[in-house]
Amino acid sequence: MATNALKGFLQPWYGGLEDPEAAQQAVLERLLASYARTGYGREHGAEAVGSVEDYRRAFPVVTYADLEPPIRRVMAGETDLLLPEPPVAWGMTRGTTGQSKYIPITPPDLEMRAAGSRVLLNYVLRSSRDDVLQGACLNLNYPAQVDTVQVGGQEVPRGYSSGIYARYNAARSNLRIVPVQEEIDALGGHDSEADWRSRFILAYERARQEPVTMCIGVTQTMLRFARFLRRRYGFYPKKVWRMQLLGCTSTAGIHSKYKPALRALYGPAEVLEIYGATEGIFAQQLDERPYVVPNYDLFFFEVDTGRVIKMLHEMRRGETGSLVVSTPVFPRYRIGDLVRCFGAPYYRCIGRERPLARLRYALERLVYWG
Repeated sequence: MATNALKGFLQPWYGGLEDPEAAQQAVLERLLASYARTGYGREHGAEAVGSVEDYRRAFPVVTYADLEPPIRRVMAGETDLLLPEPPVAWGMTRGTTGQSKYIPITPPDLEMRAAGSRVLLNYVLRSSRDDVLQGACLNLNYPAQVDTVQVGGQEVPRGYSSGIYARYNAARSNLRIVPVQEEIDALGGHDSEADWRSRFILAYERARQEPVTMCIGVTQTMLRFARFLRRRYGFYPKKVWRMQLLGCTSTAGIHSKYKPALRALYGPAEVLEIYGATEGIFAQQLDERPYVVPNYDLFFFEVDTGRVIKMLHEMRRGETGSLVVSTPVFPRYRIGDLVRCFGAPYYRCIGRERPLARLRYALERLVYWG
């Protein structure tokens, strides 16, 4: 991909970092126009909101538990209750932190998932390693379609966000993924050891003769696949492919806890972090520093420090709080993650919002960072 094309694709992200306040105001205006087309938005007076302060007064901070009843009504056909247009897919969580969640994905929301490519294309631009794009991406993601949901008389696919990202970003960026997502989906959506064995065999058989240069996806699945290769075939991925980049997501502590293991299994690849969830891709690594940088041009970010709710970009170095994000679907959504500021624009998700989470993070810093 040409340098100018890379810069053009990444400029909205870079521009948001240069002036986060202006970027967040623009995002809020765009979101409010969308919310005003929904029953939930009209109920909270989205059309009359003119400032961040108005937004906070009009819309409460909500959790998935708060939104689950209207989500079920959307699934039953009342799409305009939460959505300005019918969903094109439903994302589902793995239920690792409790009961599975089901997240509707609208066309604008799906378009925003192209942010998953930013970590790769930014790396290519800053390192001048465009050869990484000449190879294939090893696809270890979850199925993009497990089943379908009847919404307003239409069959809408439901699957895991990692597979949905893989399918959409591959098509959007002309990235060649091996195996293709449709082959993974065809194996079914179950989560047993036998199901993962089938997926991993498929991945190895399809990719073993390919010039694989990267793998982007769930960190735990990358580790699981490497150990599967060792058990079944007697070697680790580094003996098969010359990985240049590992784009890792879906867990805290990627650089502190998992990077050494990933490099031991996959070779001396660049390990880059992506912070995302089924609800969206919120941030990714910008440079060599082991932090993520928000997509201020796509989402509206607030943080609850326990004393006050402020904008994410207003956090001070060393401050920690619970992330509140407004997406095309969910206004002021408390996602349940704790984030820590390392000096704007650098942040890290330190884990789920649970009792003793801050103490656990402090202990892990002592163990892994010294």
